[in-house]
Amino acid sequence: MTLPAHAEPFGGRMPSADDRQMANQLRRILAAQKAGEAALRLRAPGDPSPVDVTLTPAMSDLFLELLRHVGSGHAVTLVPIQELLTTQQAADLLNVSRPHLIKLLEQGAMPYSLVGRHRRVRAQDVFDYKAKRDEERTQALDALMADDAHLI
Repeated sequence: MTLPAHAEPFGGRMPSADDRQMANQLRRILAAQKAGEAALRLRAPGDPSPVDVTLTPAMSDLFLELLRHVGSGHAVTLVPIQELLTTQQAADLLNVSRPHLIKLLEQGAMPYSLVGRHRRVRAQDVFDYKAKRDEERTQALDALMADDAHLI
């Protein structure tokens, strides 16, 4: 996948075995401390005194998800949600070809803007389209399974 201008890969490399082990250990500790929708409170050693950090439920979920991916050995890239993506970057996120994405844009499946003569798509619009597409696929598979249930 082509990285957006403001995206930073995980240290420019895949997570090492030590990175994975530390991420899994930290994820287990944080997950054990997280109580449902409550804020997650952390205390880090500091000089001259410890530093208290409070993570909102959304931030703790995001942090745990990041640790899960690093712990699994996946390369991680952060994309700011307001980021304008090129058609190739958007296509890579959707796992489709660039020409197919352009066809979707021209059909109005997602809004886009022109920067000069180049199309740009907001990352949020790509993620929204992907979520909608995935939900439609799930519903179609559920309907297909229901139709085939009488064959069993």
